[in-house]
Amino acid sequence: MTHPPAALWQDIAATLRSEIGGGHYAQGCRLPSEAQLAARFGVNRHTVRHALADLAQAGLVQARRGAGVFVTARPADYALGRRVRFTQNLAAQGRLGSHRFTRLETRPCDAVEARGLSLPPGDPVHVIEGVSLADGQPMALFRSVLPGWLTGLPDHAAEHQSITAALAACGISDYTRGSTRITAVLASPVQAATLRIAAGAPLLRSDALNHAPDGRPVEMGRTWFAGDRVALVLAD
Repeated sequence: MTHPPAALWQDIAATLRSEIGGGHYAQGCRLPSEAQLAARFGVNRHTVRHALADLAQAGLVQARRGAGVFVTARPADYALGRRVRFTQNLAAQGRLGSHRFTRLETRPCDAVEARGLSLPPGDPVHVIEGVSLADGQPMALFRSVLPGWLTGLPDHAAEHQSITAALAACGISDYTRGSTRITAVLASPVQAATLRIAAGAPLLRSDALNHAPDGRPVEMGRTWFAGDRVALVLAD
């Protein structure tokens, strides 16, 4: 069985992702038929079918025999405020947020990390990487770098699968965001595979620095949000 040229079906899938993310097709809405999409994009139905299969694999749509293809995912409003908590953000919308950690490591800090976390060069830092999920579907990738003076943090993070809970176990019961920088980037092949999107699909990258109540920086965070699955909202 031959596959249609990748550029065609990937472009169609990316267009439909963007339209779903923009609310053109709401949750539960039926997409236009294969014939209608083929006419719209000037391709054959096999090419459209390949694009829809890619969206289905990502969990964005679901085919119902004899009825059509329906949108299953909702773009999530994600508030960027002084106290940003992933699971609370999603819970407010009736969705279940969770994390899956893929890296827990303690190593010497680099120059950028030393400057951001107010550490002497080469001091130890804890690095946590993973995937953030909404209703079981990957929504974002993240990397958090935390100062090594947070003794036992990797063990607490592994136990709770939560950076907030790990910080609380280390005596940091609250923290606030000091700064946020948003940049548009393209997904690498590895990022795309983890997020179940096409390589080169748009991501929203958020760089943040969080502080403890006494003003000490406790986390440098970088998050890559799938561009069609989240709307970043500025909040107080």
